[in-house]
Amino acid sequence: MDKIILIVHMLTALGIIGLILLQQGKGAEAGASFGGGASQTVFGSSGGGNFFTRATAILATIFFVTSFGLAIVAKQNAGVTVDEGIPTLQVEPESDIPAAASDELSDSDLPSLQDDVVEEASAVTENAANEVSDAASAAMDQAAETAETAAQNLQEQAAETADAVEDNVEENTPQ
Repeated sequence: MDKIILIVHMLTALGIIGLILLQQGKGAEAGASFGGGASQTVFGSSGGGNFFTRATAILATIFFVTSFGLAIVAKQNAGVTVDEGIPTLQVEPESDIPAAASDELSDSDLPSLQDDVVEEASAVTENAANEVSDAASAAMDQAAETAETAAQNLQEQAAETADAVEDNVEENTPQ
């Protein structure tokens, strides 16, 4: 599923790039001097958007939706393992150090260095996993907010463009 979304995402990005490169800017006087420019739009040079602007807006919306979809798929596939890849400390007694007399100290009186290291490493790993999870959640929330804001902006721009087109049609329609 994620590969399909990724392919659609990449094709949409390439489509947006192509459409933007095909569009003519507002300051294209050289094209206007040869009969281009205002003659290519229905309502003049400052009229409503043409095919390219509408197609760009649609592709931008698809791009944001696929971005959001990829983020959701990535979050579902993310998994954190706590003990994976943590080295353990192997302590071997050196032969140069004389052993303590069994009357003075017993094994139960001394803490196990290996157990302490494993417990500390496990706690550090768990804290790191929690921090990574929190950061990923925050990034997902921010991506969702950005996508939602962009979608709202595109809808507002589309509504404004539609209103402007209606106004132009009403003004230019002979009665």
